[in-house]
Amino acid sequence: MKRILSLLRRAPDVHFGPLEQQLLSILWTRGSATVREVVDDGEIKLAYTTVMTTMDRLFKKQILNRVAEGRAFRYSPRYSQAELEKAAVGQTIRRLLGSSATAASLPLSYLVEAVSEHDAGLLDDLQRLLDQKRRELRSEIRGDRRSGDRRSKETR
Repeated sequence: MKRILSLLRRAPDVHFGPLEQQLLSILWTRGSATVREVVDDGEIKLAYTTVMTTMDRLFKKQILNRVAEGRAFRYSPRYSQAELEKAAVGQTIRRLLGSSATAASLPLSYLVEAVSEHDAGLLDDLQRLLDQKRRELRSEIRGDRRSGDRRSKETR
């Protein structure tokens, strides 16, 4: 989860174009590849320079890793497909909730409605997750109060 949150902080827009998505899919399947390997594979029928530029942009967006290999680079995904999907969903939810407190209740009601239409059992899962998060937040608050009490006793 921390990797996903750091991804969201570094890459505020986790939206990818069709070529970026296709290249990521190839790299998730292969594990790693050079631009030449991707082009020679024949799955993408574009110029070498187009693929090279796009992979370089994904590297600069901190989505791909790369290591020098001769006169070329070998690229590999920095994040799994699941991690990027979670980041994209989290970003969408944050965008929906970020508008205002009163407007935030509307997307939440849509979420509950969509979940219940898809699978009513997911509502139980959602409730369990909410209850677990509430317990975590309460224990964090208690922990903060206790450490604050200790600090105030030490300064007396």
